[in-house]
Amino acid sequence: QVQLQACGGGLVQAGESLMLSCAASGEPYAHNYMGWYRRPPGKQRELAATITTTGITNYADSVKGRFTISRDNARNTVYLQMTNLKPEDTGVYYCNLSPDGRPWWSPESIWGQGTQVTVSS
Repeated sequence: QVQLQACGGGLVQAGESLMLSCAASGEPYAHNYMGWYRRPPGKQRELAATITTTGITNYADSVKGRFTISRDNARNTVYLQMTNLKPEDTGVYYCNLSPDGRPWWSPESIWGQGTQVTVSS
């Protein structure tokens, strides 16, 4: 019964910023982590960033120093602040909610439908 609704994608120029948000409806797992994953054109889905309920973060090397993930536990909402965007950041961005102790690709994980981010040069 839990669903994720993502918004905030768009078309921007290189060097600009963009904010993504994703809110979970219903009752999510009590102990969980949320994250953002992206699929560049012609490539497999990959990790961008994750964050636990206690604020522990994990970033892909490609986005370190440019992206910041945060969450509002009261609203079960995760955010991704993207700065200094590059053309290689282009792709479909998916939000994910997973129970603690399970990988983000597990059957228990819940996915949003994705939002398109396009960065022009």
